Amino acid sequence: MTQSAPHPASLLETLARWDTPTICNALEVVAPERRLIGFTTKPLVCPFPDLPPMVGYARTATIRATSASKLSAADQRAQRVAYYEYCGTGHGPRISVIQDLDGANIGFGAFWGEVNSSVHKALGCLGVVTDGSIRDIPAWAPGFQALAGSIGPSHAFVHLASFGETVSVAGMTVSSDDLIHADRHGAVVIPANVAAKLPDAARLCERREEPILGIARDPGFTVEKLKEALAKAAEIH
Repeated sequence: MTQSAPHPASLLETLARWDTPTICNALEVVAPERRLIGFTTKPLVCPFPDLPPMVGYARTATIRATSASKLSAADQRAQRVAYYEYCGTGHGPRISVIQDLDGANIGFGAFWGEVNSSVHKALGCLGVVTDGSIRDIPAWAPGFQALAGSIGPSHAFVHLASFGETVSVAGMTVSSDDLIHADRHGAVVIPANVAAKLPDAARLCERREEPILGIARDPGFTVEKLKEALAKAAEIH
């Protein structure tokens, strides 16, 4: 696996100042060809909606829970250790992105709970984006964000199927080391070649919204004033 050079930490910190919808708006400005791709399109459960946005590099994996692993116990342990080593290395901070392969039974068993949230946080991950299920919410690692397909009580036969490969979670295709922005709304992949352009684009989006929001929140609102605000917004570049 070949990694490109990491972005400056200051850029990731700056991007985390905006919510994920604003980042999506900014991407429409700098990468309009991605208007229909690169973000989650199915709703995910966020049990910690008040946590700030997270920005980090993807660590990908796939899981299954409706059937037992075909690996021996020793090989399963070795696979798990290799996966943890993968999650704990590379550019940081990191975000775990895990696809559940159980088809119609997605979320049958939870890979994520008190233990894995704590371990992944210790490994340098900020949170997880998964279409699988999570559990142990009150005992979850503090500050570790979660976007999940569902919440459930059991881990069933949950086990790793693979890691480090391209995955698809809630309509979003993610490869290892992709830069991810995520919050309570969902997640989006930020292409490396436009990441540095996003702060200016996000500010542009905000400036364009200001005249519209100003009149919409004004007690003296009229449709004529709205028309003027829309025209003014269209002139902001």
